Amino acid sequence: MNESINRARETKLNIMKNDVDQRLLLSSIRNELDKIGPQYERQKKLFEKKLISKQEFEQTEANYQYNINRYKIQYDVYKADSAGRIRSMKSTELSELKMIQSLESLGHILDQLSVRSPIDGQLSYLQHWDVGQAVNTAQRLGQVDVLGSYKVRVPIDELYLPRITTGLHATTELVGKTYGLVITYKYPDIVAGRFEVDMDFDGAMPDGIRRGQSLRLRIELGMSSEELLLPVGGFYKDTGGNWVFVLDNNNQAVKRDIKLGRKSPDYFEVLEGLQPGDRVITSSYENFGNNEVLILY
Repeated sequence: MNESINRARETKLNIMKNDVDQRLLLSSIRNELDKIGPQYERQKKLFEKKLISKQEFEQTEANYQYNINRYKIQYDVYKADSAGRIRSMKSTELSELKMIQSLESLGHILDQLSVRSPIDGQLSYLQHWDVGQAVNTAQRLGQVDVLGSYKVRVPIDELYLPRITTGLHATTELVGKTYGLVITYKYPDIVAGRFEVDMDFDGAMPDGIRRGQSLRLRIELGMSSEELLLPVGGFYKDTGGNWVFVLDNNNQAVKRDIKLGRKSPDYFEVLEGLQPGDRVITSSYENFGNNEVLILY
């Protein structure tokens, strides 16, 4: 394509050069006439007065008539060639324009073959692609992370669903420093007993944080309070949280009714039935039968 455009431009230059050459030739003939014309007029008067020979006058007259005829012929040729040059120039320019437009269209097509991200960032994931593989519009090719603009996705037990709202603050510790976060979005779906929220860093963000990195968070639900907690265990499946075996000082475990409240992934809140310091069997009670007291050896 570039060679065709160059040939078209070379053709234009040749047309222009031909025009210039013909005009220079006409100018040269005109210059000769400007010199011979006055000479011819002077010798004509001298010849009429018999002051110069007929041979000398006829030689000057022949030279003068030759250049007049030469100029007329060259001018007619120039006029005829000019019309052809104008048509050739327009045709060549139109052809060149079409080739340039085709080249630009081809460049645009090739440009569309380049894969670009709609945002600036760091390429953190790229799927495997083979040479020549077809890619559909809007097909996922990889993943670009916007550096300095991470959010944190947090799964929370459904027990706290009524108490979690956007705007709540949280803190996390990373490399010995404490960073603040704020809940920006609360997802309505509950999956496997948990719902999720999005949190943004409130202020400074940890250096070097990466996608997929885990953080331990402390969410501020309200005024802090002290509660009696019981570790989550297999006993709950057998008792429904209504009673537990509590160890005494006589190597015995005695059945005791309790009442549980809120639950986190690791602990139950104890509302009634236990005191701080009580030792509770939290493993499965499946093999304990209907005994009220267990003797421990």
